Order: sequence, then C-alpha cells, then structure tokens
Amino acid sequence: MNTGKSNKDLAARRAAAVPVGVGSATAIYADRALGAEMWDVEGRRYVDFAAGIAVVNVGHRHPRIIEAVQEQLGRFSHTSFQVAPYENYVALAERLNALAPFDGPAKSIFFTTGAEATENAVKIARAATGRSGVIAFTGGFHGRTLLASAMTGKTNPYKTQFGTMPGDIFHAPFPARGVSVADSLRAIDLMFAADVDPSRVAAIIIEPIQGEGGFRVAPKELLEGLRERCTRHGILLIADEVQTGFARTGKLFGIHHSGVKPDLVSVAKALGGGFPLSGVVGRADIMDAVRPGGLGGTYGGTPMACAAGLAVLDVIESEKLCERAQHIGATISKRIEGWTTRSDLISVGKPHGLGAMVGFDILKARGSEDIEAGAAGRVCAMAADAGVIVLSCGVFGETVRLLPPLTISDEVLNEGLDLLEQALRA
Repeated sequence: MNTGKSNKDLAARRAAAVPVGVGSATAIYADRALGAEMWDVEGRRYVDFAAGIAVVNVGHRHPRIIEAVQEQLGRFSHTSFQVAPYENYVALAERLNALAPFDGPAKSIFFTTGAEATENAVKIARAATGRSGVIAFTGGFHGRTLLASAMTGKTNPYKTQFGTMPGDIFHAPFPARGVSVADSLRAIDLMFAADVDPSRVAAIIIEPIQGEGGFRVAPKELLEGLRERCTRHGILLIADEVQTGFARTGKLFGIHHSGVKPDLVSVAKALGGGFPLSGVVGRADIMDAVRPGGLGGTYGGTPMACAAGLAVLDVIESEKLCERAQHIGATISKRIEGWTTRSDLISVGKPHGLGAMVGFDILKARGSEDIEAGAAGRVCAMAADAGVIVLSCGVFGETVRLLPPLTISDEVLNEGLDLLEQALRA
C-alpha cells in the first residue's frame, strides 16, 4: 500500500533534521513489516535478511510478542524497577538464570542497549575483582558509548573524531587473516609480560562470533585458552552475546558451541523481540559484588520489554528456533558455496559463521583470498534495489552478512537468496 510519501522526500526531511553521524544501511523508509518481509512507504516489498541487526529473530510482529506487550500495556507502562519493581522483570531473570551457559547459581540484571550490557559487565567484573584492566580483540564490536568504543577493535568509524578513549583497555589479535590461535594466545601472554600484569586485569571480553568484525567464529581452542588463562590469573571471562544470542547461531548462546563456560554474559538485541532490552547474566557471587545502587537505569528492563522477552523465550522453545537456525544456515551456505564458482557473478568467498549467522567476503578475483575493501556496501545497495535487505560488515567493509528472522519460511528464504544472486550478477 502506497502511503503517498516517498523515500526521496523523507531523505530530504531527514537531511535537514537528523545529524549525518547516524547512518543507515539503505535508503528505504519502512512503513510496515511482518515475519521476514518489509514494505516501504512507497508500497514496495522487501525480503528482510537483516532482522533489525539480529533483533527480530522471531520475526517482525510475532503474534505472541504483540499479545504479551499489549497485555502489559493494559496494566502499566512504566514505574522504573528502581522505584516500584514488577514481577515480569523477576520472571525473566529467573528464566535466563536457568538457561545460563555456566554451572551454579546465576543472577541477571536488565538494561536497554547492548552498550549498556557490555559496560555493566565490565563494571561488575571490576567490582568483583578489584581490578581495572580489560582485554578485548581486534575486530570486536561492543557498542558505541565511550567505554564500549574503547573495547571495540575497529577505529573507523567508532573511535575516529572522539578523542582519548578510556584507559586500561588492551587489544589482542583475533585469529583471522593469517593470525592463528597460537598467535592470539601468545600475544596475550606477551601482553602480560610487557604491558599489563595479569593481576591488574579484571576481564577478557570476546564475541563467540565477531559481528561487525566480519562473522568470524572464535575457535574453540581460543576460547579454551582464554578460559585457562582467566582461571589461572583470577580474570573473569565475558561472553558478548549481544548479536549471537537467542538461537541465532543454532544454539541459545553462541558460546554453547565451544563448551567453554564464561563468568558473565552480555545480552541484548533478540532478547526483546524488537523492544529495547539488554542485560547481564552472571555467576551469582560475581553479580552480587556491586553494592546496592551501583547498577541500574531509569528504563532498564521496562515492563513491556520484559513481557516481550518472556514471550521470545517461549517462541524459541515452542517453535524450535535453534533447529530452524541450523536449517536456515545450511540453506544459505549451500547457495553461497555455489556462487563461489560462478563466472557470471561478482567474486565471492566461502561462507563463514554458525547457524543463521552467515557471511561471505567480496573478493578481488575468483579463487583469490584478497578481499575487495569496501565492496560489501555496494553489494548491499544493489541487493536493496533488487528487493532484499542485507548488511555489510568486516574490518575493511568486505563482508556481506545475512541475518534472516528464524521464523522465515523456506519459500521466502529462497526468494531472498534468488534476489541476492540477482544483485551479485549486476
């Protein structure tokens, strides 16, 4: 349905009203969405392979999410948990504590954004250890606030222009593009010898699969090496599950694939099913290290978001979305594998990722390992023109990432892949 508005006119209004610092992956102005489909204000339909950056894993406007939020809105919309707490916040914490990817008692606290989740995980780690240092990885992404930007292992655009970053943040090389697991672990050991004594390090934070870094999977051997070093030196291991969490990778948490047990887990995105919700799940003794009043936020864990979060967990379980993610990922990967040998398409590399979190690189030439820096953004623009929404990532802007809702039908999934292939042919 055409609303009578145009993407071009809205872009002009945006240019006058919104700063250029906030970018958008497409020039599409959304009017409505359902499941894995989106329509713009001009009435054009798109297959959505972005899911709001891995947020609507259960699909746009899932009826169980809408019903849960509407029921909550009929009672109250806000009290602030710090003023008058409410049951669904506690119930969601209980659910996540039971699902936590580590042994023993767990506790959870809720916030609004992914950056709040990673920053509060660091605050908790610092309180629990009495230390200040944090080790992150090149290519990692942990949010856009100053501490989160400091932990992020990519300069442009996340650190450029913003001056001195918060201190006591160190970066180790992530095993990719010629860097081995042994190289990464050796770099951390050298860091302990040359830059920061391990007795000063509160936490090591890592994404089980790098999101903005190009959908690179953290090898099991790396995570095991980090766990061993953390245990030996009294350092806490933080799994940043903001993008990998809640069935996206084929398991509830991405860290589950390795069998490694972290101490703290930062969560966000898909947990709220489209409503702003993030949190930290951690070992109870660590979570209780912060004194009363040291954690919180006016909107953290709003009643509507917690209602949505409980419904999201119900949908993941009842609709078997972990298994569905594996099927979706296998379908996508098979198609990408076929593209790697096609002479009529733009040169692409092999698929990488886990579950329905799949990326592929744009290459300079077929069969080469040399990436085409910045090319993924151009492919994404062509894909949008073709009718499918995909996103770019990678330290050099070389990776196209696919994040379809896990409730997508096979018919719409294959339609979206056909449209993406059309864009690659262009």
